[in-house]
Amino acid sequence: MSDFLRVIEVGPRDGLQNEKTVVSTEIKAQFVRDLAQAGSKEIEVTSFVHPKWIPQLADAGELLGDLGVIKGVRMSTLVPNEKGLDRAIEHQVPAIAVFTAASEDFVQRNINMSISDSLEIFGRVIKRYRAEIPGGYVRGYLSTIVQCPFSGLVDPTRVATVTSQLFEMGCDEVSLGETIGVAVPQEINRVADEIEKEIDQSKIVWHFHDTRGTAISNVAEMLERGYRAFDSSAGGLGGCPYAPGAGGNLATEDLVYFAERNGLTTGLDLAGIAAASLPILEALGRSPVAKSQLAALAACTSP
Repeated sequence: MSDFLRVIEVGPRDGLQNEKTVVSTEIKAQFVRDLAQAGSKEIEVTSFVHPKWIPQLADAGELLGDLGVIKGVRMSTLVPNEKGLDRAIEHQVPAIAVFTAASEDFVQRNINMSISDSLEIFGRVIKRYRAEIPGGYVRGYLSTIVQCPFSGLVDPTRVATVTSQLFEMGCDEVSLGETIGVAVPQEINRVADEIEKEIDQSKIVWHFHDTRGTAISNVAEMLERGYRAFDSSAGGLGGCPYAPGAGGNLATEDLVYFAERNGLTTGLDLAGIAAASLPILEALGRSPVAKSQLAALAACTSP
């Protein structure tokens, strides 16, 4: 079993999409550069969503133009539809993500369509992306894998079914999102039991929210099962604009500390990651709250 933990940084996109205060393109670009400097090799940078829905990400094209190519870093963008794909192709992005959910209610309120309709659209998106960007990487997001904020608990078999459909459409990996941060390890294990009936662990990424402080316990359980890929957000930035009450993402600092304390390697500089989100937090008028971020920052300033 590998002792390397793959950490996919989602702070620049998922961490900012729910913010009402618009952060400047310059600060966002420096955030991405600082994350890369701290060792992040996979960074979700932005989304080509309509600015009416997510104003915070309206500068996606400008941001990508500012960043250019960062050597050794795979920068991805969320592509919500075929118009978004047009822009992704225009900017020759090396990786895209498509998004659906295991809950019909969540998909309807999020992108105003059914799960099957979303999959039909994303099938076309992936096919065209592969034709236009040879070697491009595609990840699928599947949200509400345990509970929907609108309709309650989600059947793990539904999660497994939609995950399989995402792979059939051509996704290279699928990120399973515990969107509202309510799950405990027993519930995540039930999802994993169903997933593993048909899908190899190496193709799955886990995406936990820490609304009720259970994210790291869920990480620990999946590490025991052999999973080695997790999404996280520097400083614990983020939430979901379509999930009332959803708290921040699992903080990258907490994930890195926990993994490395358990003997795994991440290739990330904890102090660098802890410092990277400070200009973002300042722009948002907030202080750091992620525990391992606070500890790392304190260690850097101690005499």
